[in-house]
Amino acid sequence: MLAARRAQVLAPALGRRAASAIASKYSSAVYSAALKKSPQTLTKVHAELASVASAIKSTPEVGAFINNPTLSSNDRKTGLTSLFQKLDGKKEPVSEITKNLLSVLSENGRLGETEGVIEGFNELVAQYKGEVNVVVSSAAPLPKDILSRLESVLKQSQTGQQAKVLKITNKVNPSVLGGIVVDFGDKTIDLSVQSRVTKLNNALQEAV
Repeated sequence: MLAARRAQVLAPALGRRAASAIASKYSSAVYSAALKKSPQTLTKVHAELASVASAIKSTPEVGAFINNPTLSSNDRKTGLTSLFQKLDGKKEPVSEITKNLLSVLSENGRLGETEGVIEGFNELVAQYKGEVNVVVSSAAPLPKDILSRLESVLKQSQTGQQAKVLKITNKVNPSVLGGIVVDFGDKTIDLSVQSRVTKLNNALQEAV
């Protein structure tokens, strides 16, 4: 990973909804392969990919390696070997499914899609478990009572009633000017002041 360490790489700012179509294909492929083998394998791969995602975010060397598109084939192979060794430090060796996923991404020059692939995979696993993840974006952390009231309202919706588990995460985003933005299943509910200002501007432009 020496070449990766030297490289200046900008980490991709992919949000949960920004995963590319290419990443989605890889997500679906690894999900299908793991589930086809067994639910236990799906759980194992899920945990392994969570470790990969954590390493990308917490270890600069790993993040630089994954997000450096200029690495040679040999550098990518060396980097993956090192990453697998880190993951093998757990109780069990890394599954072939996880190794194959990262190897194929590397061979195809798509390691930069890794985080998007993992995000897509996590969404598929959540659906399999009947979980619905709700991301509430606000300029400042929301009080627990507000989140609890929001959870109660969301549980009454059709999607919420179908979910076995409803997980709410409050994401602080200073760009949200007043109010909140709720990502709920495949829906986005924009209750921010910025959204209302944008709608007003659009209305005024159409009126001119």
